[in-house]
Amino acid sequence: MRVCVRLSVKRRVHPDITVAEVRRHLRLVARLVPRPPRGTETVATSLGGVEGVRVATAASRNDRHVLYLHGGGYVVGWPSLYRDLTWRIAQVCRAQVSCIDYRLAPEHPFPAALDDAVAAYRALLAGGIDPRSIALMGDSAGGGLVLAALLRLRDEGTALPAAAVAVSPWTDLALTGESLRSNAAVDPLIAVEHAPRVAALCLAGADPRNPYASPLYGDPHGLPPTLIMAGGDDVLRDDAVRMAERMGAAGCEVEIEVWPRMWHVWHALARVLPEARAAIARIGSFVDERLA
Repeated sequence: MRVCVRLSVKRRVHPDITVAEVRRHLRLVARLVPRPPRGTETVATSLGGVEGVRVATAASRNDRHVLYLHGGGYVVGWPSLYRDLTWRIAQVCRAQVSCIDYRLAPEHPFPAALDDAVAAYRALLAGGIDPRSIALMGDSAGGGLVLAALLRLRDEGTALPAAAVAVSPWTDLALTGESLRSNAAVDPLIAVEHAPRVAALCLAGADPRNPYASPLYGDPHGLPPTLIMAGGDDVLRDDAVRMAERMGAAGCEVEIEVWPRMWHVWHALARVLPEARAAIARIGSFVDERLA
């Protein structure tokens, strides 16, 4: 699988590749993403003016909700790319999963994605959903967006969700994590040499240490119970570990898991990778224990 991922993703990213080219490639990849099993409900939704999809399985309860924020470096990604993951999240968390199609850079730089995430969460509350029955979840840029949204919601006095999960979160757009260098060769998914350009597109001149862009630099006091996962070979391993350390030092309930030999967001390969299915099951147990 490492060889397959490297050849099909990382080796295709040439030095001069544009965002438009990456998006075209991912649209082709999206056609190959397996569809959810029969009986899974997938419907278009809109939360606070942000389009997305709501996914539910036979195990999903009407009184449990997950707001899922996809990855893609804030420049690519959409819910259909995640259809083989979101139904699994719905199954193990026994919840309705809403995956939103937040605005992307460079057309919509910071804080557009954050605005959309916050608007979608507030729409759930406005719809009468108890925050104690909501988990906020995301991967990569979406994982960082989860933590940034929690900081902003807390600062603005909004009731926080019962739990949060951040998988391989991008928490530092200043790119100071050592694993960006030490794992650059072993992570088969992410081409680290493009990270500065992607960060610049996202920020459009904003301070990379703004806590709402890079939650690593924020004060995490008062954030809800959080599970943070990263792979041992993940280029963003140190973004995850350092964020967990900051949260622990602030008295937050936080669990950090670094899975040996796993790479960036290995969960996406649950169809073929036992470690991905095990990690998703772990997410389910964490959320299931905390949702009202």
